[in-house]
Amino acid sequence: MSDQDLHDQELLFEVIENQLADEYPKKVKETLLRLCLTGHSRDEAIELIACALAPEMHAVVEQRQPFDLVRYEAHLGLLPDTPWLDEE
Repeated sequence: MSDQDLHDQELLFEVIENQLADEYPKKVKETLLRLCLTGHSRDEAIELIACALAPEMHAVVEQRQPFDLVRYEAHLGLLPDTPWLDEE
């Protein structure tokens, strides 16, 4: 993993921790609890949530699109499955 990849991953984790602290969107905390209750460690759950957040961050930063909360929450609802990753 490159230094840039590690930086990007750390940034995603920081955003998720901020979302959890702010309790917005609520779906992030609900997803974390659901994943933990179904056998995932907290770290694994955060990594999975990062898989849902990454495409949204990419769209905002690289494509200058507005953050799509509806799509993000839809991806959170599908976790631990990540079918959107297969589409790339």
